[in-house]
Amino acid sequence: MPITITMPALSPTMTEGTLANWQAKEGDEISSGDVLAEIETDKATMEVEAVDEGILAKILVAAGTENVAVNTPIAVMLEEGEDLSALDGFEVGASAAPSVEAAPVPQIAEPASPAPTANAAKTIAPVVPAGSRVFASPLARRIAGSAGLDISGITGTGPRGRVVKADVETFIASGGKTAAPTTVGTAPQSTIAATAPTSVTPAHAGEFVEIPLNGMRKTIAKRLTESKQNIPHFYLTVECDIDNLLAMRKKLNAQSEDYKISVNDFIIKASALALKRVPHANAIWGGDKILQYKDIDISVAVAIDGGLITPVVKGADQKGLGSISNEMKSLAGKAKEGKLMPEEYQGGCFSISNLGMFGIKEFSAVINPPQSAILAVGAGEPRPVVKEGAVAVATMMSATLSCDHRVIDGAVGAELLKHLKGYLEEPLTMML
Repeated sequence: MPITITMPALSPTMTEGTLANWQAKEGDEISSGDVLAEIETDKATMEVEAVDEGILAKILVAAGTENVAVNTPIAVMLEEGEDLSALDGFEVGASAAPSVEAAPVPQIAEPASPAPTANAAKTIAPVVPAGSRVFASPLARRIAGSAGLDISGITGTGPRGRVVKADVETFIASGGKTAAPTTVGTAPQSTIAATAPTSVTPAHAGEFVEIPLNGMRKTIAKRLTESKQNIPHFYLTVECDIDNLLAMRKKLNAQSEDYKISVNDFIIKASALALKRVPHANAIWGGDKILQYKDIDISVAVAIDGGLITPVVKGADQKGLGSISNEMKSLAGKAKEGKLMPEEYQGGCFSISNLGMFGIKEFSAVINPPQSAILAVGAGEPRPVVKEGAVAVATMMSATLSCDHRVIDGAVGAELLKHLKGYLEEPLTMML
């Protein structure tokens, strides 16, 4: 019986994806483990492997198709001994299970391809007509966007005329220049409303740049809008004297070249230990129940091109500062290269967002569901404080906890911050 291959769910938050590229073609013999396609999710571009063996008989969703819902049939495969006659009367989706699984490593890098010559570019793919969909890899789009290039003006040499990284780099090297990657216009409000009735009308009729949403930005918009609409947020703020922490950090970093501990590493460790002291805060909302976790896994927001992602330091309460430091450097590097594996960014019961390096004194962060709390950390700066009845100068840092009131009551949140403040102000206690 023919097997229906469906769009897989490559992460817990994925509801749809872009079928970026087919690595197999109709008629190919497929073995278990063969890479069938590349799927662009809200987190990364990942290879999808076959689970079953057979012949790829029919591709149902073309490469470059966006917004393909999870579990949508994308291809049909014939089992051993079957021929195309087996498709007569076959109902797509009738097979028992999807025949694809995520490959172990997300792939952002382009497949190797030779630099195109001018003649090859003309014969391989013609210039895309105005208004047509442009097929391009996510990396090619990102490079073109950074360079201010209109990707529709770049000739593609990839499969089916797809624009790949080499095409954009060749175009830039040749000195090619085009308009900005998005539509610039001066249309009056009435024209904008008539041509794009589902979009928001600009506040005035001046020039504007229309920026398409990538998968990550769509997911951020959807999830955080739902968070603010559905989660009853409340906020608690403490001021922490971090002079002792800074002194200890300096001393530890001077003792070894094997690590370079940051203030954020201390915050991760202190948050984990505080959650261990207040287990009621290490929980998520389960709809008709609260799920309180035993493991303390800390999600840490990392800014990347097009959005942000939260790699997870698992079992942070049981790890030393040096281990946390090295792990975070590795995770942040993978995140910026788009190479995080799903298990490295999935899960976590508590998040940290630190904008102190940007000079932000204090802010309130939006909870990342289904988590119930997120800590927003500001910059440490010298401020006048009263110590033992006298005015002194200390390096103070603001930390604001956003809580889901369905899970965390005010007293629980306050107790969590009390312990966090204690660990940050007396960092030696983290070693006990």
